[in-house]
Amino acid sequence: MRHNRFRYGAWRGGPDPLAPPYDVRAAVDQVGAEVLDGGSLREALRNLLRNGPDGGRGLDDLLARARRLRREAMRRGDLDGAVTRAQQLLDQAVATERDALAALDSDDARFAEAQLANLPRSTSKAVSELSEYSWTSPEARALYQQILDQLRDEVLGQRFQGMKEAMQDPAMQERMREMLQDLNALLGKHARGENTDDAFAQFMAQHGDFFPEQPGTVEELIDALARRAAAGERLLRSLSPQQREELQALMEQSLGSLAGEMAALTDNLRSLRPDLNWGRGERVRGQRDLGYGEAAGALEEIGDLDDLLDQLGQEHPGATLDDVDVEAVERQLGRSAADDLRRLRELEQQLRRQGWVTRGADGLTLSPKALRRLGGTALRTVFADLAAGRKGQHDLRDAGAAGELTGASRRWQYGDEQPIDVVRTIGNAVRRQATGGTAVLPIGLDVEDFEIAETERRVSAAVALCVDLSFSMMADGRWGPMKQAALALSHLVATRFPQDALQIIGFGRYATKLSVEELAAVEPDYVQGTNLQHALMLAGRHLRRHPGSDPVVLVVTDGEPTAHLLDDGTSYFHWPSTRETVTSTVHEVDQLTRYGAVLNVFMLGEDPGLRRFVDAVARRSGGRVFTPEAGDLGRYVVSDYIRARRGRRG
Repeated sequence: MRHNRFRYGAWRGGPDPLAPPYDVRAAVDQVGAEVLDGGSLREALRNLLRNGPDGGRGLDDLLARARRLRREAMRRGDLDGAVTRAQQLLDQAVATERDALAALDSDDARFAEAQLANLPRSTSKAVSELSEYSWTSPEARALYQQILDQLRDEVLGQRFQGMKEAMQDPAMQERMREMLQDLNALLGKHARGENTDDAFAQFMAQHGDFFPEQPGTVEELIDALARRAAAGERLLRSLSPQQREELQALMEQSLGSLAGEMAALTDNLRSLRPDLNWGRGERVRGQRDLGYGEAAGALEEIGDLDDLLDQLGQEHPGATLDDVDVEAVERQLGRSAADDLRRLRELEQQLRRQGWVTRGADGLTLSPKALRRLGGTALRTVFADLAAGRKGQHDLRDAGAAGELTGASRRWQYGDEQPIDVVRTIGNAVRRQATGGTAVLPIGLDVEDFEIAETERRVSAAVALCVDLSFSMMADGRWGPMKQAALALSHLVATRFPQDALQIIGFGRYATKLSVEELAAVEPDYVQGTNLQHALMLAGRHLRRHPGSDPVVLVVTDGEPTAHLLDDGTSYFHWPSTRETVTSTVHEVDQLTRYGAVLNVFMLGEDPGLRRFVDAVARRSGGRVFTPEAGDLGRYVVSDYIRARRGRRG
């Protein structure tokens, strides 16, 4: 009876299928919580991907791993190991040859000893002089030849992964020369903009065994070769001038007739990939001497990690996680890191696909859909006991287009926008036709049959919320509560009082109107100045654009006015407040008061100058002053808005 055998191992088919998916809504709420706590919207979205949602692994974790691997590569060993090893082999060869010469009693032996005694101190020059030397000891000759063969194999093995083994077969050396010639010809055509598809296919068919990575296009071939060539150039730049001269001379001797083709290849690759780091050296240090291949490999790894760090840093404008090379992450950091990146990319894509974020010139930002959710969260947070009833709705004698049904109806007149009372409309048609003796199905409708359902009209309000954007609001921990209050009020107006017209006005040295999107993203103004006069001027313009609505002005600030607009429109700042600034601000207060606006001030902090000013404004305008703790600001603002709407009609 046959038995089935099963083997188990790590999942290798992509991201872990059993890993829990990221909760996109929870991720949006995580961003919202940071914004409502006073954080920057841009930084909150950035932190979501950097830290990972719900404390999971994010970009910062991948960056930390890449930096650790780079530090380890920087301590891998001494880059001058190729020259050091060549010197060691040379010393062994010379010592072995001297032992062999000492056993001989001839003038030729003494002359050879004199040659060895007068070799240059430079390793490369000594190797060059010994190229014509007639070795007595076969072992010494093998050691000398090993200097050139080992360096040649390492250089070619670093540049072409399939060449090191091929060079050990003398019959393959001519093929390598042909391959280098054909490769330079192919790259030359590509550099001139010629179509190289057929030439590349022919090249790979003839020389593909030298490229075990099997590139699929000319671009992939260039990418692979250019990275390695750049690492070799960086190795030379990382050495001292003397070490560089020694290594270059040894490489030319070891490569022999291939040196010219290799130099031409480096020039071609540099021109095709000038963006690679060709000239910067690295201070790699360690206890172990690294051969050429190991040293260049370490620098190639450092270069790849530098590219990866740049991609993971997401610092360039318009950066997205799609810019990060997942294969490079898996190659350098491992499969689990690549899986983490794929999940983060999926989260970013889902945020965009589901409409929670949009991408602009400055990167990701919350969409209107997400801002509505953020406003709802703010409203629930600051005013959790807000009843679902008809707060702020007031009856008028005349019917309006918006509001609750009264149960009454009337004949439709031209211009009416109220809903049609279907039952009474059809009843009117039936009675009209029955009176005429022609009540048959189907029932035909006439204009006089239509009735509309009367509704209670809700009183509309024009509301201007003026919020202080000065740096002191951030420094004293009031930025988050201010945003929370404004977003909560905006959401309340949009959902419960859509007939109201709300304008949010931020003021620092100057005042400006803010949309909900701008409010969520606004950051502190580091320029000194609290220009309440300009804010009240914009508030007055907003109220006058809605003459049929009750005017309400709410001001949130933590400092007395220190700036006002001059006649030419520029802002004048002076601390402490000047008489001109106070007078200009009070003038705008009087304008609003004469217009009939409610003007209430929410004073944060205990600034004596601000206390005197707002008390005077309250007495002058008939408004009120509130001194809430920062955490209670949202409740105060929302509650006062509802009270002001209701109180005006009361």
